[in-house]
Order: sequence, then structure tokens, then C-alpha cells
Amino acid sequence: MDVKKRKATMFVMFFLVLSANLPLCSSAASQQPDNKKSSHSKKSLLFPVTGNVYPLGYYSISLIIGNPPKVFEFDIDTGSDLTWVQCDAPCTGCTKTNDHLYKPEKHILVSCDHPSCDVVHFPDSPRCEKPDDQCDFEVDYVDHGSVFGVVVSDVFSLRLMNGSLIRLHLTFGCAYDIKNPGPYVPPGTGVLGLSNGKASLVAQLRSFDLTRNVLGHCLSGKGGGFLFLGDDLVPSGVSWMPMLANSQNYLSNPAEVLFDGKPTGIKDLKVVFDSGSSYTYFGFQVYKAVLDLVRRGLTGKPLDTVEDKALPICWKGTKPFKSVHDVKNYFSTLTLSFPDSPKVQLELQPEAYLIVTEDGNACFGILNGTEVGLGDFNIIGDISLIDKMVVYDNEQQRIGWISADCDRLPYSSSDSNYNEDFQQPYAANFGIVE
Repeated sequence: MDVKKRKATMFVMFFLVLSANLPLCSSAASQQPDNKKSSHSKKSLLFPVTGNVYPLGYYSISLIIGNPPKVFEFDIDTGSDLTWVQCDAPCTGCTKTNDHLYKPEKHILVSCDHPSCDVVHFPDSPRCEKPDDQCDFEVDYVDHGSVFGVVVSDVFSLRLMNGSLIRLHLTFGCAYDIKNPGPYVPPGTGVLGLSNGKASLVAQLRSFDLTRNVLGHCLSGKGGGFLFLGDDLVPSGVSWMPMLANSQNYLSNPAEVLFDGKPTGIKDLKVVFDSGSSYTYFGFQVYKAVLDLVRRGLTGKPLDTVEDKALPICWKGTKPFKSVHDVKNYFSTLTLSFPDSPKVQLELQPEAYLIVTEDGNACFGILNGTEVGLGDFNIIGDISLIDKMVVYDNEQQRIGWISADCDRLPYSSSDSNYNEDFQQPYAANFGIVE
């Protein structure tokens, strides 16, 4: 079915990688859930994750949509609000063949006068000529990429942790015009919006009173991991801090940087937690200061600078490195401290800011955010979140983390539905939302 191809009417402006409650009818964690839960027990959802930071740069899950049902791959993104899928409407710029694209039917299109259209465009209003026009959307990215499409509502088939299979109509974007100027081709067919905005998937599930508006991910440094929606898997011992109010992004209170446990004078950082970003980004002044500290710490170490196509700043040793473990002892720990939450720190050991490339070089996984248009925002991306369970609690407006074994799925009463091979490398980088 052809949808009307006209200029989309919404600009989504987030400071993250790829980006509305829908009125729709420090020891390792044990990964044992906190038993002090509400009556929502076992109404959470658990998804195996595929992907890695390098070489591909995405962590993804599979979701089943439509009738008849069809499987689509979505890149998990806590920096995006609206979920969208590549769509045969027909499509310009899609990276999948037509048989792997979502095919919309006319009856699933959301009209401009539908409450869901208002939610997608919140806090603005849809700009439509007539109330029964189709509800369009547009997402612009700082790398000059963009996504245009139409808002639709279709059936998602989801399995709860208690084994129950549910089918819900959820609202998402059908993207029919995609521009991707970056060097990487997105491997999935869409993006799973998990921000604390009103159109995110977890906010929609909460509107059905199905789950709490809580989500978490555990991304393995070896590749793979898991994602959960709901609060049944939140472990005890999480280090919590409040999220900044009135933001659709997971924005922390101001942070300061420690290097090798010592103050650096770098303070008042605005930090966003974004699973849709492969790497971590600091604004230019902070980036330059941190890079200078790292370089000074390498004085006298058997490392030389080298050019590598993977990332801008790289080093080589006397022989190629096989993994970060071969080189981590040459580097010091970076720490983000949060003065408003004195007991909370995010330690970035060398594994949390370095990659080893296919050429055996060690490269700096913290990038210059000013170059990609992030201004004074700083992004904590996947590389700095691996091997931690990170929990986004929108019910209590807080974010927390704890070290965890992300190579094993946590307990589920229907393990046979989840114990698939979920450590296959699968990823790539699409771009940062403007």
C-alpha cells in the first residue's frame, strides 16, 4: 500500500543517537531480582540481545509485529522516543530488501485527530491540513541523516516472563524515506525507542498497566546481553541517583571527572545515558582535557601512536594486541563522580573506553562530541556501559547501575523461550540525533 509521500510534520530534537504515555486501549550483582515488588510480579518482559561495540556498533533485539506475524530487528536506544521500522510504502534509502521490510495496510495508519498523533508530536501539535490526514513524523540527525515516515498502530506479539503470550496494538513509526550519510549501514530494520518520552515502548506498556515504567539492559563486552521492560529483574544493591526532571532524555545531575582516583578540575558535566550510541562523547574542552590526561599517563609506556580507520586516536604496541586485556594495564581508570549523590560513582576502567581493532591497535572510545553537534552535552554510550546492569526507573525518576554478568540471561519461568544463542556479534553506527 502506498502512503501519501509528503513532507513530514514533526522534528524530533534529542541529543542522542537515533531519535512520545500513549492513550492507547562495587562487586558483581547476583542478578537475582529484588523480591520487594508490587503486584506487577512477573509482568516484565525479557529479551535476548545481540550485538557489540566493535566492530559493528549496535545492540539489537527481535520483535514480532503484524498479522500474520513477522520478525523485525530493532536497535535498542534509550536516546530515542518513537520506535520506528523500515517500511515498504514504498521506501527510499532502506537498507533491507522488500521482503524484510514492514508492509503497512491502510487500516493501521494513525490519523492527525487521533490522540496518539498528539503524543508522538508532544510537546508540539501535529501540523495537518485536515483532521483525517495521516499522522507523519520526521527525525533529523546531527550527522545530516534523517528519517521520514507515517505513524501507524499494529499488533505486537510479546511474551511475559511468566510465560503468558500477549498481543497489543502499539504505536510506532513506518519510515519510508531514510538518509544515512555515515560510513556504517544499520543492520537492523528499525530503532526501539526507550527514552522516558511519552511515545516510548515502555511508556505505552505502562499505559496498559502491563508493566512498570522501568527498563534495564546488560550489555556484554563479549557481545550480546539482555534487555528487560518492567521491574521484576531489578537487583538489590543498585547505586541510584536522580534523573534531571523535565527531560525526555536520561540526563544525570552534574558530574565531575576523576583520573586515577584524583580530581581533575573537570566539573559540571551534563551527562546523558544513551544505549543508542556506540561510543562515549565529551564536549571539546572536556574531551581535550581527558585525552591529555590519558596521554600523559602513557609517558614511558611501550606504546606509539598509530593511524587506524576505526577511530581517530589509536596506539600500537610492540606486537598486535588481541584484546583490551592485553593493553589495559597501561591505562588508568576514569571516574564520573556526582556531587549531588556523593555515594554514586561511575567507574570507567580501560575496558570501558578502549577497543582493540582488527589490526591489533588500541583505540580511544571517547570521541569529540562538539564535532558531531552535541554542544555541551556529554553522552555515555555502550562502550562505557558494558558488563553493567543499567536500570532506568521512570516511576521514581532515577537511574542506577551495578556490575553484572551480562553473558547469562537471568532467571525466567519460561527459560525455554529465551535460551537462544544471544551472543552473536551484530551491530553498526547510524548517527546522533540533532
